[in-house]
Amino acid sequence: TEPATAMASAEELVAAGLSHAVARQLNCLTEDNKNTRKRALDAIRKETLGRDLSSGALQGLFDHLLKPLLRCLSDPMEKCRETSIQMLGDFIRRVPRPEDSLPYLVPALTQRLGGPEILRLALLGVLGLAVELCGGRLAAYVEDVVKILQRTLVDPFPDAKKESCRCTVSFARAVPEHFHMQAESLVKPLMQTISHQHSRVRVAVIEATGAVIQFGNAKSLDDVLSHFAQRLFDNSPQVRQAVTTVVGSWLLNLRDRYSYFHKLIPLLLSSFSDEILDIRLLAADYWKKAGCQWQQENEDDLKDKLDFLTSPPSLYPAGAERPELGCRELVFRNLSKMLPAVSREITDWVVGTRVKSAQLLAVLLLHAEDHATQHMELLLSTLYRACADEEREVVSNSLKSAELIGTFVSPEVFLKLILGRLQKSSCSPAHLMVLGAVLRGSSGPALVPHLGKIAHMLSHPDVGQESEKLEYLEQLLCCVQALLSQGGKDCREISLQLLKVLVTIQSLSSDQQLHDKVLEAMGLLSVLQDLGGPSELFGRHMAELMEWLAASQDSWTGYSVERLQFEVVAIQSGPAIGGALHQLLPLLKTCLQPSRDAEMRLKLLTVLSKLLLNASATVDSRGEFAHYLQPFLQDILLPNLVWQAGRTSAAVRTAAVSCLWALLCGGTLSQEQMLSVHGDLLPHVIATLDEDSKTTRHTGCRVVAATLRICGTRLHPDALNTVYPELLKRLDDACDEVRLSAAQALSAWFRCAGDEYRAQCGSHLEFLFRGLLVYLDDPDSSVQGAVFEVLKEGSAASLSLLQQEIEAVKEKHRSPVYCDQLLRHISALPRDTA
Repeated sequence: TEPATAMASAEELVAAGLSHAVARQLNCLTEDNKNTRKRALDAIRKETLGRDLSSGALQGLFDHLLKPLLRCLSDPMEKCRETSIQMLGDFIRRVPRPEDSLPYLVPALTQRLGGPEILRLALLGVLGLAVELCGGRLAAYVEDVVKILQRTLVDPFPDAKKESCRCTVSFARAVPEHFHMQAESLVKPLMQTISHQHSRVRVAVIEATGAVIQFGNAKSLDDVLSHFAQRLFDNSPQVRQAVTTVVGSWLLNLRDRYSYFHKLIPLLLSSFSDEILDIRLLAADYWKKAGCQWQQENEDDLKDKLDFLTSPPSLYPAGAERPELGCRELVFRNLSKMLPAVSREITDWVVGTRVKSAQLLAVLLLHAEDHATQHMELLLSTLYRACADEEREVVSNSLKSAELIGTFVSPEVFLKLILGRLQKSSCSPAHLMVLGAVLRGSSGPALVPHLGKIAHMLSHPDVGQESEKLEYLEQLLCCVQALLSQGGKDCREISLQLLKVLVTIQSLSSDQQLHDKVLEAMGLLSVLQDLGGPSELFGRHMAELMEWLAASQDSWTGYSVERLQFEVVAIQSGPAIGGALHQLLPLLKTCLQPSRDAEMRLKLLTVLSKLLLNASATVDSRGEFAHYLQPFLQDILLPNLVWQAGRTSAAVRTAAVSCLWALLCGGTLSQEQMLSVHGDLLPHVIATLDEDSKTTRHTGCRVVAATLRICGTRLHPDALNTVYPELLKRLDDACDEVRLSAAQALSAWFRCAGDEYRAQCGSHLEFLFRGLLVYLDDPDSSVQGAVFEVLKEGSAASLSLLQQEIEAVKEKHRSPVYCDQLLRHISALPRDTA
């Protein structure tokens, strides 16, 4: 000890000597001249800190110089204040007992913390240095230091804010036993600064807040969490990473963490969906550590689960890694406290909040597994609202949650709630969206016992026909696709109900992409039943489908969904419709009565004409249509050719005559069949030749021509005499198409005029020739040419009569060209033709 005592004495002597050397300079610090004070400080610095002195000697000097230097903190000259701050910092850093200065230093800092921002930052540096070096010896000054930090944390200077945050962290760790009594007062200034425009300031505030809560009073956590939640949306990855780190640290180290698990877990799990991989990995690491720590702390409670429940469930989401048991238990035990907040936030007005909440919900359900069962009502109501969101990301994450419910919850539970909701209230796309997602998430074997009631609900009019909006129909189709995917071969038992739903979807939408998807689903449904395609699928269920449609036929209108369904069945079924004529024709008879809605009749006749155009592949696919020809014409078509006032009625007559034209073009009628019905048919068709619609007149002429071609020369002369005057009048029609089609019909008429007619009806031929010859001088060359061909065809009926009539009118024509050509044609014919 003697050498140590000698060394201490020597250091004291050195210090005393230097104190005496700077005594004059210390006196100069009180001079009025600022330059004198500045030179005095520089001289003191040179004589003390500028020398290579031992720490003991510096300690003695510092004790002597401390008060004068602290007084200089209030010097009017900024440079003097700056120098004195630098000297204080240098002394504290180099002396062995800096804590000896605290009784004077801390009060001085409390009073003098002001002035230019560079000096405020320097003073904070001195405080930070004192905290770092003095540590627990600052316990007596907790209140003063906290007061300083309360002011500096809201300092306008960003660097001062960051330095204050660093000082806060160091101080909290230095005096934890005393810090907690004053920590709460720092929360408010920290939260005022947490949204500062500089990301580094925000990071520093978050780290400081972590220390304040960790070493302070956890009751302040409620004031902090909402601000932390906002920082999860921060544009800076560093800020989001800081939040993740602090929250993860709280979950591991916070003294009262068990009381706050339900508030901290959502914050950490929200980082699982961060766009930055490093943040996601950081969050996963903290979460795994928190789960393992909790598992170790509660090992006795988890003994059975640790021993027996080691294997994952038989059905688990593809690509997902099952969380640790401790993590799952943490979520399960706090789920009832977390879900209400998530449910509320998932419909927040801020898009980012809704997205984060939807992402968090999926993470929670992955951890909760089958424990989500007891929260099903809240979960489903939440998902219904979330799936109606306009933001796609909210919807997609909500659907992931719904699929997880399907994976972990028994179908008996979720179907009872979902189908019950569909039955009690109006259905929306969101309801169907959730149903489709839970079906996709569930397993096929578990769903098999429930396929019937699901299909029955989807095919119910209150669900299947609830809306014509594309979004609704798409989700309805998704439900069917989910059933087909999960049910597999077992879907043959619900094939009819699913086909009804697909028919309804196709009937309510005009979207081609949706139609293609429906046809694809029909194809899959047929494959699952080992059928050759949609046509065979319709064939299997044709009788039931027609009964289904016929049940409502008395109430059909032009806008009925059932009529649209009929159109889809009739067109899509192809050859299958030919085996259901005994059901089809009574339905058409009922719906096409003239007393029924004209708009509906028009649309049904349009569908019927499409079928008749390809009769051999539709209504006559089995060759049975001929057996129904008489009632088809008498009860269905001909009543709709009867004149009624109104534009819609006129359109109905156009559609009806178009059906006749399609029937005749389809090649299903033989000559014998036509001869049996032409007596009823021709009067109605001839009546259409006087319609206002040029389309009706044109089609009427074509129907007459087709009828004449089929009947040939077996028509009675009286029937022929009824037809030609009406056709002759059409040659004066205002529409050139009608005039040309009338000419073609007259050509067919001449081919029907056989020997019997020539012998009995010469006067009629004479009248007809005279009428036709007029049009050889028509201004329209196409009409001239058409009539010329008619007369060439008619020359076979009576050469001499036609020649006589030509000679009589030839000179009256403006141009005798066609008359001369006809005469030459007649001259070339064998005379026995006459």
